[in-house]
Parts: sequence; structure tokens; C-alpha cells
Amino acid sequence: MPKRVQSPSSIKTYNQCPRKYYYTYILEIETPPNIHQVRGNIAHSVLEHFFDIDTGTIFMENYELHLKLVVQQLLLKEWQYAKPKLNKIELTHDQQIFYFEETLTMLFNWLESFCAKLSKQKGTFQERFKHLTPEREQLFISEKYNAKGIIDAIENQGDGTIRLMDYKTSSNENLNEHLLQLAIYCLLYFDKNGQMPKQAGVYFLKGKEALIDVDEKLLEMAKKEIEHVHSATETADVNHYPKDPGPLCKWSSGHCAFYDICRPHE
Repeated sequence: MPKRVQSPSSIKTYNQCPRKYYYTYILEIETPPNIHQVRGNIAHSVLEHFFDIDTGTIFMENYELHLKLVVQQLLLKEWQYAKPKLNKIELTHDQQIFYFEETLTMLFNWLESFCAKLSKQKGTFQERFKHLTPEREQLFISEKYNAKGIIDAIENQGDGTIRLMDYKTSSNENLNEHLLQLAIYCLLYFDKNGQMPKQAGVYFLKGKEALIDVDEKLLEMAKKEIEHVHSATETADVNHYPKDPGPLCKWSSGHCAFYDICRPHE
């Protein structure tokens, strides 16, 4: 059986619970959307399209207010575009308002940090904005490692050094929980470009950005984890994917999408 192309999400799923991996990536059981996934996708889309705006009428004297209006307009557009998925979640009107306003607050928080960086640049608004514009939503596929990943933002720091950034809408700002994902992104980038990023990190939209320096040790961790999951998922036999009951099976606001077909002994 050929190796599957693994991703940070599939590897994280396997490490959480092999049986959940089996349901998701082998049986490919479709799961219903939830507000956190849909809202996260909306925020990602806003930040992706933010850098495509026409900057011709924006000047340093009024850029902060102008960019706030841009973010609001983009969020309204993306929220409307996601209406079919939001309707499937069956949120109340008040819940939709809450999550919309919370998402706007997160995006404004990111924008405040972006504006602080922009103010430190030199030149016209257009020159500063262009300098801070990253490559966005870049898909990397490695035949060597049978792995793939979509990097949210690839930032060129101007001196030839690169940093890879991911956006997170969760409340938890523990960078260690995302270390493997960042390591895999760095490995994929290195495999394609032959250049190691200088840094990788996360824009925690509810908080601040967090960064790590990239080194060989980080890439080796990614290689080992990818190979581990490859070797553990060579078969489609369900007996090779044990259940791992724990807090992620059921929690105060919901439960695993597969809880009803994979109910742990309580």
C-alpha cells in the first residue's frame, strides 16, 4: 500500500487518537462544520485578501482608519460567503453576532500590530505596504517526505531572511502546541527551496505573535514525526488504529465528531 501524503493536520490527528485518524483519513467520513473551523477559515480569508487591496488612495496621514474599514468590509464579505456553512451550524442570531464581533476584534488586534510595523518602515504608504506583503496560502508538497502543508504567510524580512507564519484564532497562546506544525512547514520550505527559514511562528489573533528560531534540530523533529506516522498508517486494518479515550472525546461544549460511532468506555 503506497504511503499517504501526510500533513500537519493528519499527523496531529494521529497523535491525538489513531482511531480518529482512521475515521478521518482512511474511511474519509465527512464531519459537520463547527463554528471554530468556519470562523477560522473566514479570518484566514480576510487576512489573505487584505494584501490584495488597492492602496492607490491610501496615505500615511489616514492609513489606520482606512485599513480598519478595509478589514470590516472584507469580514462582511467573507462572512456572507460562508453563510451556507454557518447556517448548517444552526447558530442563534445572538450567537452569530457574538462570533462576528469577536472575529472583528481579533482582526483589529492583528491590524494594530501590522500598523505598528508599517509605521517603522520608510517611504510612501504603498512602498511600506508592499514591503510587508507576504506570500500567502502557499501549498508545499514534498515527494521526498510524502508530506504537504499550506503556509499562511511567508515573510521576507528584507535582508534575504525568511520567516514562516501561521494564523490562529484559538484562545490558547501556547506556541509549543504548534511546534510540530511549524517544524513541518520549515522542512517543506527547505525541501523546495534549499534554504532554511530563519524563524517560524504564529500570529495569535487574540493576542500577540510568537516566534521560534529555526535550526536542524527542528527539521529533524519534523522528519521523525512524518516517518513515524507513515510507518504507523501503512495498513487500512482498523485494529492497527487503537482508540485513545481522553478529554478530547467529550468536553463541556461538545464532543469529537466521531463520538457516537466510537464511544469510549466511561
